Amino acid sequence: MTAPARTHTSAELIRAEAPVLAHNYHPLPVVVARAEGTWVEDVEGRRYLDMLAGYSALNFGHRNPVLIEAAHRQLDRLTLTSRAFHNDRLADFATSLARLTGLDMVLPMNTGAEAVESAVKVARKWAYEVKGVAPDRATIVVAADNFHGRTTTIVSFSTDETARSGFGPFTPGFRIVPYNDLAALEAAVDETTAAVLIEPIQGEAGVVIPDDGYLAGVRELTSRKNCLFVADEIQSGLGRTGSTLAVDHEGVVPDMLLLGKALGGGIVPVSAVVARRDVLEVLRPGEHGSTFGGNPLAAAVGSAVVGLLETGEFQRRAAELGVVLRDGLAALVGKGVEGFRARGLWAGVDIDPSIGTGREISEGLMREGVLVKDTHGSTIRLAPPLTITADELRSALAALEKVLAQGV
Repeated sequence: MTAPARTHTSAELIRAEAPVLAHNYHPLPVVVARAEGTWVEDVEGRRYLDMLAGYSALNFGHRNPVLIEAAHRQLDRLTLTSRAFHNDRLADFATSLARLTGLDMVLPMNTGAEAVESAVKVARKWAYEVKGVAPDRATIVVAADNFHGRTTTIVSFSTDETARSGFGPFTPGFRIVPYNDLAALEAAVDETTAAVLIEPIQGEAGVVIPDDGYLAGVRELTSRKNCLFVADEIQSGLGRTGSTLAVDHEGVVPDMLLLGKALGGGIVPVSAVVARRDVLEVLRPGEHGSTFGGNPLAAAVGSAVVGLLETGEFQRRAAELGVVLRDGLAALVGKGVEGFRARGLWAGVDIDPSIGTGREISEGLMREGVLVKDTHGSTIRLAPPLTITADELRSALAALEKVLAQGV
């Protein structure tokens, strides 16, 4: 009789990673083996409420049945053709995504960083061919404390030394201005400017929300100065903030919109540049591409994601439950929370450093069965799946109150 296969413990699996995986992450010491909806389970069977949702990649919950069914159906038919050939899913995906965002054309890619890199290339080419900027002189204006990815070009315009140190020389052509400062932005834009690239809400910086009117001001300025407004909504988009896009809160339509994370439903990596027709039409065959970009499996899942958003249900849930989140955090100010910023189901929470670091608070919450992630010292981020219930949200807030009261 064959002996049953031995199940490894969390500690054993964590130790097994150390000699074979690059140490480019510092995960919490939890080993997830199963998940459904808003909950994950480790190899020992302990359950945790997921209050991070894969940095918004899991906006619709783990193993959302609509998205899983779409993936299964496509897996049984066709997964990859490359863009050497057409496939029967891509037109529907691009059409529905353009309609959802109010723009014209789609450039499908895979990861968020690829979408940003693609936007940089498109903006520069538009500057040369349409605006008339002299060859190799185009500039792009970005905001300090941004997070757009970790490729060499992208870290070239980061102000985070952890992301930059040791990775130079850096790519030229970028100007950095303070976030939420229209005067500084105006001063930085000139005849060489191809685009202004910003996050409508800065996620990695701690869910930093600009003043009312900032996004409208960026739109007015870029239109007046004849440069492109590129909105990176890879984290903030697709329902997270209580609207389809974060720019919707100010009624702003950018020239290029960058999407990712939730676009793949937590199943496959899917990203996209969605833009005005005259902007994306600067690309011609052979100038840019991706073997997996626009693959049939990604297009099937992406179409199903758009279908979920077209109902408006998830946007409404994020807006309504966002009130519960804000009220719960407001009650903790002065009780271990120094301040917070929230929009929809997304919050950055500043913890009193005398109580603990963001990492220590995250570990304390993990012991209470709640998973979050820290950023920048004593700040934690909350971004649960949009499928979370009010009771689950309140239980997570109660766990945070308990951890803050106990200290670390």
